[in-house]
Amino acid sequence: MRVLAGLLVVFLCSFPAQADDEGHALLSASELDGARFLPPPPAAGSPQAAAEIAELKAIAARRTPAEFEAAAHDDKDESGAFFAAAIGPGFDLGKLPATKKLLADVLATEDVVSKGAKTHFARPRPWIVIADWQTCAPHKAGPALNSYPSGHATVAYSEGVVLAALLPDKAEAILNRAATFAENRLVCGVHFRSDIVAGQVLGTMLAAKLMGNPAFKSEYDAAAAELAAAHLR
Repeated sequence: MRVLAGLLVVFLCSFPAQADDEGHALLSASELDGARFLPPPPAAGSPQAAAEIAELKAIAARRTPAEFEAAAHDDKDESGAFFAAAIGPGFDLGKLPATKKLLADVLATEDVVSKGAKTHFARPRPWIVIADWQTCAPHKAGPALNSYPSGHATVAYSEGVVLAALLPDKAEAILNRAATFAENRLVCGVHFRSDIVAGQVLGTMLAAKLMGNPAFKSEYDAAAAELAAAHLR
């Protein structure tokens, strides 16, 4: 019996841990439908669309290698860890499991909500519209009709607004970091200006709606206690 029990433990431990590191969406796309309240992106060929293309080209012409590298770094991280620059070195999600779970659920909810809006608007990405366009990160070949709204900008503002509510003394720095994170999508060359603006709107609305959700409120309170214990709140 002991041998069988030991084998069972080895068998179970051979599988990677799941659940705790994975976020869970707390809202459906229909509960926060971006297609209903976001204005459509600029029409292809319109003066506004042309102005947004010109802006991206101007950003690409003046960006420094360091700025391009920073945009590439932000491209890879939507966990909320990037807010450490605003909150301080004590903001280590590896040591803040309740806060990490809270942000993972924000991210999972954002993914559901923004995908619905992206599918509805089906706006082509800059590399589809601009010939020989360089971006800070590799992208898949194909039509890429998912530019509006920016998912990264939506993440930045949804996570940022929640963290600003949790840490009001650091709210300005947190929201400034959210703005930089969103702006880096232009530096990276993967979004247009109106994509970023729409992401700010959607992310802010998402945070407000989540903070009225009973399940999220329980997680929020746990994160607040954890951040207080870590002397960050």
